Amino acid sequence: MAKTIQQYETTMILNTKKGEDGINALVEKFKNLISENGTIDNVDDWGKRRLAYEIEDEQEGYYVMITFTSKPDFPAELDRIYNITDGVLRSLTVAVEE
Repeated sequence: MAKTIQQYETTMILNTKKGEDGINALVEKFKNLISENGTIDNVDDWGKRRLAYEIEDEQEGYYVMITFTSKPDFPAELDRIYNITDGVLRSLTVAVEE
């Protein structure tokens, strides 16, 4: 029988040119989106870090990892929204194996 609820980890790298207010607004936007579609278990704010390679001519990114529980169809929608949101350099969402 398929699980109806699954735990996930999503990591996003945000453009630091957005400034502190812009970064905080993006983090809040995604926290609210995840809360509307599931339950946030943990938010791990790694802050500004140097990128291993340039992304869109940027050498630094702001990293945030969120652990959450949701239905299996939500992570695909979350990735779609990451891809169309200005200021998100990279993102990755994976299922947590139990």
